[in-house]
Amino acid sequence: MKTTRIPHAPGTPLPELAEFLAPFRAHFRRSEGPQALERYLTGLLTEHPNKNCDTLARIVPGTSEQRLQGLLTAMAWDEEDLNRQRVERLLTLPTEGDGVLIFDDTGSAKQGQCSVGVARQYSGTLGKTANCQIAVNCHYAERTIAWPIATRLYLHESWANDPERRRKAKVPEAVNFQTKPQIALALLDRARAYGVRHACVVADADYGDNPNSLNGLERRREHYVVAVRRDFAVVTRRRAAEPSQRAEALLEALPASAWRTIRWREGSKGWLRGRFAALRCWRVTSDGRRHLGWLIGEREATGQERRRKYHWSNFGPRTPLAQMVEYAHRRHWVERFHEEAKGLLGWDQYQGRLWTGFHRHAVTVMLAYSYLVWREWQQRQARRGRGCPRRAFSPSAGSSPRAPAGGPSPGGRLAPARGAA
Repeated sequence: MKTTRIPHAPGTPLPELAEFLAPFRAHFRRSEGPQALERYLTGLLTEHPNKNCDTLARIVPGTSEQRLQGLLTAMAWDEEDLNRQRVERLLTLPTEGDGVLIFDDTGSAKQGQCSVGVARQYSGTLGKTANCQIAVNCHYAERTIAWPIATRLYLHESWANDPERRRKAKVPEAVNFQTKPQIALALLDRARAYGVRHACVVADADYGDNPNSLNGLERRREHYVVAVRRDFAVVTRRRAAEPSQRAEALLEALPASAWRTIRWREGSKGWLRGRFAALRCWRVTSDGRRHLGWLIGEREATGQERRRKYHWSNFGPRTPLAQMVEYAHRRHWVERFHEEAKGLLGWDQYQGRLWTGFHRHAVTVMLAYSYLVWREWQQRQARRGRGCPRRAFSPSAGSSPRAPAGGPSPGGRLAPARGAA
């Protein structure tokens, strides 16, 4: 029994999908809304490579391009409220109680200049400056469960300061220019309002190297483990008038005995591991203030090279290094989500130009992804039994290594209920 996408779109709703979508009917005033939503999700879940409204209308029976476009632009429904309900439903799944919130952005190459937010800008996803849209995402992840929480389009300054382009794309007046770290903090506030409990925040160096981002997390009393760059400024004493040092130089000066091997996750080829060292010190901001935390160095063997990575955390002095390392490496969940949401569910194939259309499409993709998570959880309940390892979940239905009896699935998104056999 597998959770896979649909080879061909059925003419009638799948019973499991209809059951999953039933609570969301309340967001629509007329019956056309839930029907269009079901047909749109059915199309996103097919194996067809093209997921724009025109193509979906041709491969999904019982709908039309006009109805699908209307779902994204003209119908009266609140996509943010529907997303809140989706998150609340996923929060009822069994939990291990140590989830983290991951923040990352993803770019999608686009042609033309009229689609909302499209600009010539740098995208880490594309690895270059290109004409693209960029969305900032908030993702929830435990060791064995992960799913998206919220997203928001990054509105480039050339858009934010252009009233005519904003009018044509129907960008709300309340939306002003914000940096990606500022958007991430706003998404964090939304996750907290949704009631998403979490142990800490995790992000890459684009967020970890931003002092305003770290200050914002600390004002919210959030613990975090974030990647930083090699020139991250730190000092080893709080009050002494010593100059700041680069993270790279400070860690490389440590003796070999300060480094130890830590493994954080079992992959398809065995345990992932690296050499780590941690130093209690202070990060220094431009105003001269010093903030206590952990500078963590990582040496990861990759072929003939040895990669260096750097992390900063504000966890307390008694927090085990292995715990912070494991949290930091949960970033792979959001990277996998971006890959699967684009490659399998059509995240980057929205062809409309409107702000609302972009976000409604993104919410429906997250809803389709959540359906796959939900179905996998249901199937695991049916397979519960001693000695039966949990299969890893992925919309791509890829294989995964076997888990030790009673242990977590190495790459799986779902955890069993506490006390489950």
